[in-house]
Amino acid sequence: MDFSVQPTLENENVKLIPLDQNDFEDVFAVASDPLVWEQHPNKDRYKREVFENFFKGALESGGAFKIIKKDSGEVAGSTRFYDYNPDDNSIFIGYTFYGTKFWGSKLNPQVKKLMLDYIFQFVDKVNFHVGKDNIRSQKAMEKLGAKKVDEVNVSYAYEPERLNVVFEILKADYLSKI
Repeated sequence: MDFSVQPTLENENVKLIPLDQNDFEDVFAVASDPLVWEQHPNKDRYKREVFENFFKGALESGGAFKIIKKDSGEVAGSTRFYDYNPDDNSIFIGYTFYGTKFWGSKLNPQVKKLMLDYIFQFVDKVNFHVGKDNIRSQKAMEKLGAKKVDEVNVSYAYEPERLNVVFEILKADYLSKI
């Protein structure tokens, strides 16, 4: 892999900063709201001990970010690149969550655009795991132009396996729409 899965990315509204162990309290303050996880496969991530495992997995991934809303400096959530596959030149984007005050704020499409614009310089395909019952995130994937391609059980770091829908965006399709 001749690229970083944890660069600093930003536009005029949002900044993605590589996640650091010192970010735990700020990110947990967003994640501690049970509504954030209501449609996610692992609904108890709002609990400190469960989120500690999620956060540990984020750090171990080497591709996790804290999402900052630039005008206020607030931590809006977190996301990451993970599971780079050199055989089919693909990577996943996921483990994304936002505080409820940012829902519907158009922050997610901006974050995904930053990530996709960056990573498509290096890969041909981006995949996303979305919880089978997470309709909000599935609709967000469709708005991005991602196509549903599979359903698989995913074993999250330090968490039980859950059924997920796999979405994908091909580089050629993405670039043809910009």
